[in-house]
Amino acid sequence: MTNGNLSVLISATAFAAAKHRNQRRKDADASPYINHPIALASVLVNEAGINDLTVIVAALLHDTIEDTTTTTEELLSAFGEEIAAVVLEVTDDKSLDKAERKRLQVEHAENLSLGAKLVKLADKVCNLRDIRLTPPADWPLERRREYFDWAKRVVDGLRGAHSRLEQLFDAEYAERP
Repeated sequence: MTNGNLSVLISATAFAAAKHRNQRRKDADASPYINHPIALASVLVNEAGINDLTVIVAALLHDTIEDTTTTTEELLSAFGEEIAAVVLEVTDDKSLDKAERKRLQVEHAENLSLGAKLVKLADKVCNLRDIRLTPPADWPLERRREYFDWAKRVVDGLRGAHSRLEQLFDAEYAERP
């Protein structure tokens, strides 16, 4: 990895950490939210062997627009058009209700760019792991199962993007609570 690439990677990690600094995951321990985007990057690099800087940086930033006050302009200015475009592709429109956002994720999955598909696959792998190993404290078994089944419908639309990520997802799904 070149120094320029390393600089972008560290800048994205610091940016995401700052933006998510006051957020917590829904698990019983209220883990720091930044653990989630870092987990995506780890899955992509260490488990799936992906070394595309755009994809890894987009994974680190994937929830910044959706879940923080980050603007598209901020991402464009800090990380450029290519990375911002991938982040925007995987960003839900929070002005819509939850059921509609979930429906649209299933509907749009097959039309995402390859980079967005890789980020989305890693996100679903990490979410299933988290729900299985450290579930949200207030999620009963049925809600966890519903999430697994919905995530599978999203991933079914992503199939063909990366066999190793799909295998990782399938292994997590096989452990459905």
